[in-house]
Amino acid sequence: MACLEVCKEGKLKEEQEEACTQDGSVDWHGRPAIKAKSGQWTAGIIILLNQGLATLAFFGVGVNLVLFLTRVLDQNNAEAANNVSKWTGTVYIFSLVGAFLSDSYWGRYKTCAIFQVIFVIGLVSLSLSSYLFLIRPRGCGNQEMPCGSHSGLEITLFYLSIYLVALGNGGYQPNIATFGADQFDEDDPKEGHSKVAFFSYFYLALNLGSLFSNTILGYFEDEGMWALGFWASAGSALAALVLFLAGTTRYRHFKPSGNPLSRFSQVLVAAIRKCSVDMPPDTDELYDIDGNYSSMNGNRKILHTDEFKFLDRAAYISTRDVEEQKKGTHSMWRLCPVTQVEEVKCVLRLLPIWLCTIIYSVVFTQMASLFVEQGAAMKTTVSNFRIPPASMSSFDILSVALFIFLYRRVLDPLVARIKKKGSRGLTELQRMGIGLVIAIMAMVSAGIVECYRLKHADKDCMHCEGSSSLSIFWQVPQYAFIGASEVFMYVGQLEFFNAQTPDGLKSFGSALCMTSISLGNYVSSLLVTMVMKISTEDHMPGWIPGNLNKGHLDWFYFLLAGLTTIDLIVYIACARWYKSIKLEGKTAENIDDQVSFKL
Repeated sequence: MACLEVCKEGKLKEEQEEACTQDGSVDWHGRPAIKAKSGQWTAGIIILLNQGLATLAFFGVGVNLVLFLTRVLDQNNAEAANNVSKWTGTVYIFSLVGAFLSDSYWGRYKTCAIFQVIFVIGLVSLSLSSYLFLIRPRGCGNQEMPCGSHSGLEITLFYLSIYLVALGNGGYQPNIATFGADQFDEDDPKEGHSKVAFFSYFYLALNLGSLFSNTILGYFEDEGMWALGFWASAGSALAALVLFLAGTTRYRHFKPSGNPLSRFSQVLVAAIRKCSVDMPPDTDELYDIDGNYSSMNGNRKILHTDEFKFLDRAAYISTRDVEEQKKGTHSMWRLCPVTQVEEVKCVLRLLPIWLCTIIYSVVFTQMASLFVEQGAAMKTTVSNFRIPPASMSSFDILSVALFIFLYRRVLDPLVARIKKKGSRGLTELQRMGIGLVIAIMAMVSAGIVECYRLKHADKDCMHCEGSSSLSIFWQVPQYAFIGASEVFMYVGQLEFFNAQTPDGLKSFGSALCMTSISLGNYVSSLLVTMVMKISTEDHMPGWIPGNLNKGHLDWFYFLLAGLTTIDLIVYIACARWYKSIKLEGKTAENIDDQVSFKL
């Protein structure tokens, strides 16, 4: 049913059109979405609450997983850190699966619902396997009581459960961020502003959701009550699923655009087939589709750009193409519209920026592994109360909340006033660069703290935990720096990839953020393995041994600071080269001002 038929009769045509969204979104029944009855902050808040509960559930497992592996499954520090990195990396690899299904076939709503069901199943399975098989004797897995041995079947069931959790959360995460942004019409000035704000609040909800996991659940799990913590996570995930389904009729939707791999392949094949043709100097002669929308389910047209000119051959109209069009036998494997060619160019332009974010993710992943192990080797008691090392990530969350407020309310308006009239504050690319600078500061801070910890440590202790007289609160600056860097890097990433990907690849854009975290975890695992292999000798236990007091974790932190510095230099070069996507109806000046990187 057309939008004018949905709206009330008696209004002027302009008023009727204004009542419906202009970005092509539809309601639950597939009709053009009416602004007053769909989306906006009513749907946005439901999605933010859903994200908070789902994050609480995920971090109820992830935040203490390294300690579960060392205390319950009796793995050493390096092995446990590697397994956590691989698991976390797999979470985000699955984000590509979720994004592909969402953009191609299922749509974001259906994809989010299905993967949340898998997420709940994985958490219930983990809770049952831990309670029935792994936590034996009861109360084991704390700092004092070790757990017994486990059979291969029990270990297999555990890993099957946590990788179901990885599949469910990974497939859900990139789609929920984009689905939340879908609730705001970017062609409407007011809703467009809300859409930009949504990403900051989304990341805030993510961090606030993990606050309970890092404090209350982290404390119970540290005391050996692992099954209770896992059951609480399962309950939170179930509540998130029910809440998400409750908002079904309010959501706005975008239709899936079909398999992007086939569209990309068509461009490459068509360009290769015409590799010997002489291209006309006038780009107006390239094949395009009339109107403001492409043929792919109403997605907006993308204007031609000059980069990667070889791909323009896919849109060159040859004599054979003219004859085929007259006969009605036009093949997309020989001739593609400009918008389809520009889709491929968009992805190619994003890849260098995306690659530069991987090293940052290596820094970020230390918070869930080596930061926790470092904290466990410090003085963790205040009076008679023991502070779980994993709960120190609460300072990261508080830092995120503080810097989101400072950025949105203080820094961004201040920069906008300093710049020319009508400009935005810091662009996404500039914010990501600032995030890299703060990440370097975080690693330097962690390295300095480790130097002082080693000076106060008992190197002859049998067990590393709590063997240093240096208080665990010396870790606060490194957690605070990581939190500040996340606000600039990850929120900037979410906005950047969502804005710079074509309409049919929005979930893929969010998945790029998740995948950079994934590869960061794998690179971290590889780096730890390489460092241990190179640094371990007959008289040297390596930089990250089971007893950290005999190692040099500080050198590893300084190594990461050096690698991130090199990455920052490369990133600046890539960011200055980057040219933004240009959509039909938006001026190039406005778009370039949003994403430019100027020192």
